[in-house]
Amino acid sequence: IYGKGGIGKSTTTQNTVAALAEAGKNVMVVGCDPKADSTRLLLNGLCQKTVLDTLRDEGEDIELDDILLPGFKKTLCVESGGPEPGVGCAGRGIITSISMLESLGAYTDDLDYVFYDVLGDVVC
Repeated sequence: IYGKGGIGKSTTTQNTVAALAEAGKNVMVVGCDPKADSTRLLLNGLCQKTVLDTLRDEGEDIELDDILLPGFKKTLCVESGGPEPGVGCAGRGIITSISMLESLGAYTDDLDYVFYDVLGDVVC
């Protein structure tokens, strides 16, 4: 889901994911905004630790369970995170997170949908 900042992409994503989960679909949502708020509704208000924060804190030797949490109706929730505002490139953080998910086997054949909630203004 992509568009200008502040237009409701995260809310729309989470509601769409919840509806698909209600319909029995297996869904993963990857939050790609440094604010890391793309999965909060699906996680009942929980603020999830991001992939990039986990990599910074624990190094590259992490497990899928360290970065992927089960949410509403067993949706799979991941937050990429990003650099501090004004430091680094959010786009590169997204690439790092998606590569980590691939290497840890997150994208399984039983997933019906994967949503990427992308920030509206990647400038790099």
